[in-house]
Amino acid sequence: MYNSDMKTVVITGARGFIGGQTAIKLKNAGYNLIGIDQQAPTSEFVNKYFTKFLVSNFASEESFHVIKNSNPCAIVHCAGTSLVGPSMKDPAPYYENNMINTKKLLDFLVQEKINAQIVFSSSASTYGEPVLNPCQEVDPVNPLSPYGESKLCCEYMLHSYAIAYNLKSTIFRYFNVCGADPLGQHGQMEDASHIIARILEALRDNKQITIFGNKYPTPDGTCIRDYVHVDDIANAHLLAIEKNALGLYNLGTGTGYSNSEILNASLQITDKLDYPISWGESRPGDPAVLTGSSNKFYEITGWQPTYSLNEIIQHAWNWYTRGL
Repeated sequence: MYNSDMKTVVITGARGFIGGQTAIKLKNAGYNLIGIDQQAPTSEFVNKYFTKFLVSNFASEESFHVIKNSNPCAIVHCAGTSLVGPSMKDPAPYYENNMINTKKLLDFLVQEKINAQIVFSSSASTYGEPVLNPCQEVDPVNPLSPYGESKLCCEYMLHSYAIAYNLKSTIFRYFNVCGADPLGQHGQMEDASHIIARILEALRDNKQITIFGNKYPTPDGTCIRDYVHVDDIANAHLLAIEKNALGLYNLGTGTGYSNSEILNASLQITDKLDYPISWGESRPGDPAVLTGSSNKFYEITGWQPTYSLNEIIQHAWNWYTRGL
C-alpha cells in the first residue's frame, strides 16, 4: 500500500552498492521506495527501506507493471553491467543490459505517458583518455571500452528523448564511487572490482594484492582516479530529485589519488604497513588520469563531496570487517 502523502521513487539496481545507499538516503528524506533488482537483498533491508521490492530485470513486463502502478515522481536507474575490463573481452551483455534494456524502459515510459524524472547512472569512462583534467561536461567524449560506449549510447538516447518526447532526465557521470554507509548499514558486496574494495578484502583475508600498472605517465607511475564516497553520490540523487536538476553532470571531487596513494593510505589505516604487494600489467581501457569537476552541479544544487580519502577507506574497512 502506497502512502499518497509521500512521493514514490523507483530504484533499479536497488540491491547494489549505489542503489542501496540511495535507498537509505531517500527513505530518510521521506520517500516511498520501490526497489527492482535481479537479486534480492536481505529481508531486513527490504523491510526497513522499501514499500515493495521486485526481484526481476528492470526491463521485464513485471517491472513495467510495478512502475506504472506506483506512479513514481522519479526513477533512479542504477541497474547495469559495470566492469571496464570484462567488457573488452565480452561486450555483448554490456550493450544488451545497459543500452537495449534501457531503451525498452524509456520506450515504456513514453508509451504509457509516465511523467517521471529519470536519474541515470552514467560513467566517467565516457571521456576515455581525457584532453584535460579535471574533466568538464563540455569536454569531448571518446570511451575506450564497450562499457563506456554503452553508457554513452544511453546518454544520447536520454538527450534525444528529452527533446522529442519531453522525457525528463538527469545524467550523472560517476567517477570512482567507494566507501560504505557511514553508519555501517550498507556497503559493497564481496568481490567488488574497485581498487579500494580489492585492497581491503585482500588485507582482511590475508590474500595477495596486485596493483595493475606502474608505468603510467604520472608522478609515481600508477594511474590516478577521482574517488567519491557513495553517501555523497546518494545525496546527489536526492538533490537532483528535490531540485529538479535536469541535464548532464559530473560527480567528482576535481582532484585525484594514484593507486600507490590509495594503497599506502589503506595500509596505514589497517595498520598493515609491511604487507607484500605484487605489480601487474596495465589493463586495456584504463586511462592514466581521470578526474572530474562537479562545479556545474554545485552551482545548481550546492552539492559537493564531504568525505576525505581516509574517511572513505575507514568506512569501507568498517564494513568489510563488521562482525569480526
